Amino acid sequence: MQEDSPVQNENTPDTSETAPPQRTGRRNRLIVLGAAALVALGLGGVAVATSGTDHPAPAAVSLDTQARAEAASRADRSVRESSTPVAPSLSPTPSPLTVSASPTPAKTAAAKAKPKPKKTTRPTPAWVDPMPGAAVTSCYGQRWGTLHAGIDLALPSGTPIHAAAAGTVTQAGDASDGYGNSVFIDHGNGYLTHYAHQSRIAVTVGQKVKAGQVIGYEGATGDATGPHLHFEVHQGMWNQIDPAPFMRSRGVDLGC
Repeated sequence: MQEDSPVQNENTPDTSETAPPQRTGRRNRLIVLGAAALVALGLGGVAVATSGTDHPAPAAVSLDTQARAEAASRADRSVRESSTPVAPSLSPTPSPLTVSASPTPAKTAAAKAKPKPKKTTRPTPAWVDPMPGAAVTSCYGQRWGTLHAGIDLALPSGTPIHAAAAGTVTQAGDASDGYGNSVFIDHGNGYLTHYAHQSRIAVTVGQKVKAGQVIGYEGATGDATGPHLHFEVHQGMWNQIDPAPFMRSRGVDLGC
């Protein structure tokens, strides 16, 4: 006779010994599934990262990113250029347009306003050569048995004759003893000078003259073999002395 197996009520809790192993196996399966999912997620992240490096982003995204970067760069550059002062060139090249060929009015006015240096004249010496540049044809001394009482100086006829020093004209005209047209000048220091054989006289008696002033012109009047100046120095009237040392001591060399 078959024994009836006891019927277990559905509401009766299961007290069999196999229940705990079933729950443990279920938990193990869940753990394995979770680990596999985590491994899959890790591999997916690696695949995504690898695909990001191996395969570039779409062109539209790349162009948009590049345009934004260029716009930001231009904005930054404009700010830096506007705030940075421009340093002047150390060696500027002059422009030919800035060079003026003619002086400016201000410079011209300054040049006109600049005072010109005054011309200085050398003072006339107290004693001068009565006929500069003349050749000496005869000196003071004995000639043809008589005293030649002066020095003969020769240049072309009409050469100006100058007063040897300042003084007063005491005689002006034809003198005796073959002197022809003569001028005598008293220098107020006990000495007189005599200028003979003139072609023309340029002063009058009593006239005051300066050293170097023209008193007449060379000629050949009186006893003369040719145009020349017969020059004498008198220490007192008609007391002739040698003109050469006298004039030399006063800074004039007559060549004798």
